[in-house]
Amino acid sequence: MQKITTYLWFDNQAEEAATFYTSLFADSRILDVRRYGDAGPGPAGTAMMVSFELAGQRFLALNGGPEFTFTEAISLYVDCESQAEVDELWAKLTEGGQESQCGWLKDRWGLSWQIIPRRMHELLSDPDPAAAQQAMKAMLGMRKIDVRALEEAAGR
Repeated sequence: MQKITTYLWFDNQAEEAATFYTSLFADSRILDVRRYGDAGPGPAGTAMMVSFELAGQRFLALNGGPEFTFTEAISLYVDCESQAEVDELWAKLTEGGQESQCGWLKDRWGLSWQIIPRRMHELLSDPDPAAAQQAMKAMLGMRKIDVRALEEAAGR
């Protein structure tokens, strides 16, 4: 078991969310589903805790009820190799969710994600400060990150 594991609190959708998330990334799988018994507090037979891996990293998801919800104060950052990967993840994660700014979105359960192409960091760290600032200015006006538009803004 990894030393630190991200623990996600859902109302009653932990198994559905984990199944969806594991469908998005290679090297992902459901590890275990613990179900409520007759003692509750959830309905007997429903998922209580789901253990799963995304791209080899372990997560736990609890069906803990509606007391707590996700906020943007924590997000899952995805390092994308290409615009195609950004486009695919963005489309799937915003389905039933909500787009935000600068590569951020909320999925249908309200969990925040950052879908960020590696190329963006290269452009924002350009040795030419003017090019880096133009890339930053362009990025601040985007929802989903568009690498080609960042490159054009930076003159690259």
